[in-house]
Amino acid sequence: MDALFINSSLSRLKLLKCPPQFPTLAHQPFLPLKKLNNFPLVLATLENQQEAEESVFEDYDVDETYGEVNKIIGSRAIEGGKGMEYLIEWKDQHAPTWVPSDFIAKDVVAEYETPWWNVAKKPDESALKKLLEADDGRDVNAVDEDGRTAFLFVSGLGSEPCVKLLAEAGADVNYRDRNGGLTALHMAAGYVKPGVAKLLIEFGADPKVEDYRGQTPLSLARMILNQTPKGNPMQFARRLGLENVIRVLEDAIFEYAQVEEILEKRGKGENVEYLVKWKDGEDNEWVKAWLINEDLVKDFEDGLEYAVAECILEKREGEDGKGEYLVKWTDIEEATWEPQENVDPLLIEDFEKGQQKVVS
Repeated sequence: MDALFINSSLSRLKLLKCPPQFPTLAHQPFLPLKKLNNFPLVLATLENQQEAEESVFEDYDVDETYGEVNKIIGSRAIEGGKGMEYLIEWKDQHAPTWVPSDFIAKDVVAEYETPWWNVAKKPDESALKKLLEADDGRDVNAVDEDGRTAFLFVSGLGSEPCVKLLAEAGADVNYRDRNGGLTALHMAAGYVKPGVAKLLIEFGADPKVEDYRGQTPLSLARMILNQTPKGNPMQFARRLGLENVIRVLEDAIFEYAQVEEILEKRGKGENVEYLVKWKDGEDNEWVKAWLINEDLVKDFEDGLEYAVAECILEKREGEDGKGEYLVKWTDIEEATWEPQENVDPLLIEDFEKGQQKVVS
């Protein structure tokens, strides 16, 4: 965070809009993905899928008699991550039928599922690509017994190639697992995978989504960083990785904005906030203290008053050999000479550019 506030005019990052217990990935059951474009019966668009199902597929009827299963030719997740259904091809002339997993022999499901999840938990990019290209009707948003998708697992494992493959295949980048409400970004943050976090943001993952404990990926990463010991060589790489994750998430959530004036203060301790007036004219807003430049907060606490500079008129060398600027103020009639540290760096930059144009 310190690096973000070197420039005193960048007053804070302006909002645009106990950690969860992460699973041991190596021991989780993994289930299949779905490649709609490669499966001729299950079409990519909802309209075509519904039309195809009405004309070709049937839903399972507990009162109907079915023949022997030939194979599974498709899968789909039940809404809310509550389980799976499989499209069964029968050995008799019965039309393919969507059947809940509970009504299918476990060995039949395992034969269909195991190859995919073995690939996902390694994770193996080349094998994953082959399976995605296969015409086996797999659902990229399929879930395991805990309502987790393969996308969450490869994100936590840190496989950027596999994350890219699944995202391009249609995986829901903002899916939340059923038990904890964790997204792929939570997994990347919790397992300290800054490269994956950046890639997820590029694919449209929402960094502001909260898990069921109210933690965003950013607040989760900050909490873990605070709990990671400083000065321990064994923890150095972890702290560095967490700082990189935090930087990626902050860049996605916040934009730089300039404060014209701090107006009020409220709260105590970690809950201290300041009411700020923005230079871009947006509505005054209460902002957490840690998001505001420390120099601006100090000036407010010291009782220094603010004045709004309109432009710089001239520059000269002061008695101490440092530069001084003649500043025109919006609310003061007379321009005044000010040391460089009292002048907005952006105004200085604009003035210097103007001088260069005059010289050229």
